[in-house]
Amino acid sequence: MKARIAVVAGDGIGPEVTAEAVQVLQAVATRHGHEFELIDAPFGGIAIDLHGDPLPPATLELCLGADAVLLGAIGGPKWSAPQLKLRPEQGLLRLRKELGVFANLRPVSLHPALRDASTLKAEVLEGVDLVFVRELTGGIYFGARTRTDTTASDQCSYSVSEVERVVRVAARLAMGRRRKLVSIDKANVLETSRLWREVTERVVRSEFPELQLEHMLVDAAAMHLIRRPRDFDVAVTENLFGDILTDEASMLAGSLGLLPSASLGEGSRGLYEPIHGSAPDIAGQGIANPIGAILSAALLLRHSLQLEREAAAVEAAVSAVIAGGLRTPDIASSGTRSATTRACGAAVIAQLN
Repeated sequence: MKARIAVVAGDGIGPEVTAEAVQVLQAVATRHGHEFELIDAPFGGIAIDLHGDPLPPATLELCLGADAVLLGAIGGPKWSAPQLKLRPEQGLLRLRKELGVFANLRPVSLHPALRDASTLKAEVLEGVDLVFVRELTGGIYFGARTRTDTTASDQCSYSVSEVERVVRVAARLAMGRRRKLVSIDKANVLETSRLWREVTERVVRSEFPELQLEHMLVDAAAMHLIRRPRDFDVAVTENLFGDILTDEASMLAGSLGLLPSASLGEGSRGLYEPIHGSAPDIAGQGIANPIGAILSAALLLRHSLQLEREAAAVEAAVSAVIAGGLRTPDIASSGTRSATTRACGAAVIAQLN
């Protein structure tokens, strides 16, 4: 098949890990007879420096015309000073909105060889395999904001339709797994959460009666993710809660650098990125973990290009590399071989071949 993929590597370690994901996609194309056109464009802080805009018009046009978008990471101290009017994160929010990707899927599972990479006990981590579905284009991140010398406010709002569509994505996903769905909110305090709970209850009971639905307050969810993580199957929640909880859940796998994400909308086009940040403290050192970016490329193959066999092959190659003891510093331990970003990517490609 032919596909056009926009590559917006961004800032910090973004270009380093994205380069390895791109090479994996090229290896997949060669091995399976596909033709992937991978086109780079500036995005985030580097785009502010070059064009005065974190999401330049040409970059947005490329992304809107692509079959999928592969993103690295954005931001850094250079663009985070409080007095600055332009921030890389503004470009990311705009890109998500423009692409219409309202459902962010973040799978979390523990590779058996990485039990020691997590700070939790092995018996707590045994059997962990869950997926977070985070609403991505509504809530407090997109609400009205005010600021004076003495006060500030950020508005959080949700519509019935916004909740319905992301709950349906989560419910369909749960139907193909263990048929367990937990909806996370703060309905004992927030009006938006009360709406969220009512809509979720109605959609699941009327359209997905086979599912086991549980409602959980966000503070309880934060506790249970650490106390009994294997009880979770699919979890759906709003934007802010999802942002925080998925970073917490990444520690179940042992490192932020391991986890991918897929942001999806109504069509097949999606936005794919590792969940980690730009990590400016290690940028340029060649030690960043590219696994999250490579697994994001696998999700791209699966969800936007419908290439399930190829996606599974990439995931199997990553698993084999981890099982073989090759590690970037964030997951290294005694008895393993320390590897650079490039060496890790090359090992995945060697497994594919």
